[in-house]
Amino acid sequence: MSSFDSMWSDLAPVGRDAGTGGYRRYAWTAADAALREWFRGEGEQRGLDVDTDRAGNLWAWTADPDAAAAAGQPGLVLGSHLDSVPDGGAFDGPLGVVSAFAALDLLRARGFAPRRPLGIACFADEEGARFGIACAGSRLLTGALDADRARSLTDDEGTTMAEAMAAAGHDAAGLGPDHAALRRIGTFLELHVEQGRALADPTDGDGAAVGVASSIWPHGRWRLDLRGRADHAGTTRLADREDPMLALAAAVLGARAAAERHGTVATVGKVRVRPNGVNAIPSSVTAWLDARGPREEAVRAVVADVGAAAGAAPVEESWTASTDFDAALRDRLSAALADPDGRPAPVLPTGAGHDAGVLSAAGIPTAMLFVRNPTGVSHSPAEHADPDDCSAGVEALARAVEALA
Repeated sequence: MSSFDSMWSDLAPVGRDAGTGGYRRYAWTAADAALREWFRGEGEQRGLDVDTDRAGNLWAWTADPDAAAAAGQPGLVLGSHLDSVPDGGAFDGPLGVVSAFAALDLLRARGFAPRRPLGIACFADEEGARFGIACAGSRLLTGALDADRARSLTDDEGTTMAEAMAAAGHDAAGLGPDHAALRRIGTFLELHVEQGRALADPTDGDGAAVGVASSIWPHGRWRLDLRGRADHAGTTRLADREDPMLALAAAVLGARAAAERHGTVATVGKVRVRPNGVNAIPSSVTAWLDARGPREEAVRAVVADVGAAAGAAPVEESWTASTDFDAALRDRLSAALADPDGRPAPVLPTGAGHDAGVLSAAGIPTAMLFVRNPTGVSHSPAEHADPDDCSAGVEALARAVEALA
């Protein structure tokens, strides 16, 4: 069994729901603790120095990154995240972490000696499934997320992020930008399963197993607070009702129509209804809108249209501007990963957010590799990458390290 297969097998049961087959690996929970312990074990087994930054992100280093940074040779970091969306797939995040360890194993077997330290990162709370802010770990690390705001974020049970961190043994009082950790990163490279099927489409991806990211679409999350009046479902005349579910319906339909109109995508994927009784007209509905597109002005137009349809002002909870990855680094990787016929690896944009985008926005030279997803399905138990393509991803990471380190 390869090191990749062994690690993949170890991770498979952690946080998996027996009913759906999907994963519920939420930040600062028991499942998250098991994942973090797994990461520490894999790093220590390889003789790496494992530590945690102020935001709770994990780092495993082959050599002293501080000494290297002081000497003008900051490290090359590989990695991704291990947490999931509700009932998510196995590949989104973990593929990048497992492949990073497997690529290190492959390089050591080949006798490759990097000129600078190699690091493997596991970012905390990338999906934002519990507290609502995506890429929380990398945003806290870089200062893109205010520490006080982060500490006060609550989950559906009313537990704050600070309380959840404390229960997991991490001191939330220390949250904030970690400049010492950032100085260690000379280049960041994230491998990820493709969340789409461009690589699987011969027209777009030339049938390649691995591609290189060009950019991340601008995207954000907005909250809609829709107010009504609680009343009896059987005795209240239609004319007398103040039913916020009607505003929700308008928002959902409006999001689809606005996305088609402006050339974007938009989703209302989370809803909270109060009091949530079958025989009660709701008193309030809270809904969350996710909107993304190739142009910021188009995304903003969708949000405005949805707000108008619902009769409520959307409250922005997170926003990520368009991210163009380092062009020189992107082109270098595309050439380094050329196929046997000399064709460079395909370059493609993505509408999905990643920690790589946050680090890139903070000024760190950053690139992403995508592994082919035959169906394009993601954030679902049906998410998949074939074993041969996973192996190709590990090989691509190893070749990238040889080119960059």
